[in-house]
Amino acid sequence: MPFNTISLPNDENLSLVHSGADYFSRLEKMIQDSQSEIHIQIYIFDCDTIGSKIIEALKEAASRKVKIYILLDGFGSYSFPSEIIADLKQRGINFRFFSPLFSKSSFYLGRRLHHKVIVVDAKVALIGGINIADKYYGTKSELPWLDYAVLIHGEIAKPLQELCYAIYFKKRKLQKSKIGFPIFKQEKNAVTLLQNDWLKRKNEITKAYIKGFKYAQKDIIIVGSYFLPGRKLINALKIASQNKVRIRLILSGISDLPLTRRATCHLYSKLLNNSIELYEWDNSILHGKAAVIDNHWTTIGSFNLNNLSSYGSIEMNVGINSIAFSELYLLHLNQIISECQRITHESLKTKNTISSKFINWLSYWITRAIEIMITYLPYNRFQ
Repeated sequence: MPFNTISLPNDENLSLVHSGADYFSRLEKMIQDSQSEIHIQIYIFDCDTIGSKIIEALKEAASRKVKIYILLDGFGSYSFPSEIIADLKQRGINFRFFSPLFSKSSFYLGRRLHHKVIVVDAKVALIGGINIADKYYGTKSELPWLDYAVLIHGEIAKPLQELCYAIYFKKRKLQKSKIGFPIFKQEKNAVTLLQNDWLKRKNEITKAYIKGFKYAQKDIIIVGSYFLPGRKLINALKIASQNKVRIRLILSGISDLPLTRRATCHLYSKLLNNSIELYEWDNSILHGKAAVIDNHWTTIGSFNLNNLSSYGSIEMNVGINSIAFSELYLLHLNQIISECQRITHESLKTKNTISSKFINWLSYWITRAIEIMITYLPYNRFQ
C-alpha cells in the first residue's frame, strides 16, 4: 500500500509523515532550505546510502554558513565513522555523542538519547520515531520499517530549538516550554511537546498515556513496537477495558529484537482476557510508537510502551488534540489493521505449544531482567 503524507485540511502547519521516501525527502528539503541553524538529535545515524545523502546535504548547508549541531547517542550510533566526524568538524559542523559507550574512565550503558528530533531555523521541526538509516527508507524489494513522524511549522519550533541547544551544551536547568496546551484541552489543533527523562523527573509521555487510557470513552488504538508496558500502563489499559472502551494493539509480527517480541507474546493471553484486540504486522518490521484515543487525541514519537522508555531514556512525543488529524491517521491505521494478522484465543491455541510457551515465558523474564539492569544502573554521568 502507498504510504502517503497526510496533511490537515486547510492547515499546512501540521502533517503526518511516514517512514520511507516521504520522511527523507522532507528532511532533505528542510536542510536544503535552511538559512541559519539546524539541530539534529537522534538515536541512530548510519552512514549508509541514505545517511550519506543526508550528510552531503548538511555539508552543503555548512558551506552556506548555516550553524549545525549534531547530537547522536553514544550507543545507538556507536559505529558512526570517526573519519566522517573529523570531516564534519573541519567544515564547522558541531558534533558530539551523548553518553559515549566507552570513555577514559568507564563503560556506560545507562541513560540514552532515544528521541528523534530535527529543528531548522526555529521554524520547522520533525519529531517522531524514525532514525536515519536505509532500513527506514526501504528498497525496491523491502518496505521501510513501519514508523511515523510529525512535521510541524510554526512557533512551537522555537522553544524546541532552545531545548535542543540546551541539551547539546549540557545545560542542567532547562526552561519549561512556553508553547503547548494541556492534554485533551478541547481546542482545535492544540499541539503539546511531551518529554520523558526520568533523571530530570520528566514523565510527561507516561502520564499522557495513563491519563488517556483511564479517561478514554470509546476507542483506543496503539501502534506498539517493543510493547512491554509496566504495571501502571497495564493497569490503565485494564481500567479502559472495564469501561467498555474498544482497545486495538498493532504489534510486531516480525522484529529486529526477537527476544523482545517473544516477551510481548507472553502477554497475549492476559491482554486477550481483558478484551484487547491484537493485530500483528508482518509486512515489514514495526518500529512505530503512536496512539489515537477517542478519535481526537493522537500522540506520535520515540516513546515505546516499556520500562526502558519510561525510566531509562530521553524521549519526545508530540501530543495533538485534533479531530481532523486523528481521523485521517485512523484511516491509515485501519488500512494497516486490514493487512495484519489478528491474534485470537483460538489462533493462540494453535500457535502455542509447551515449548513456545516456555520460550515466551523465559524471554519475558530475561527481557525484564535486562531492563532492570540497564534502567537502574547508577547514573555516574549526567549527559
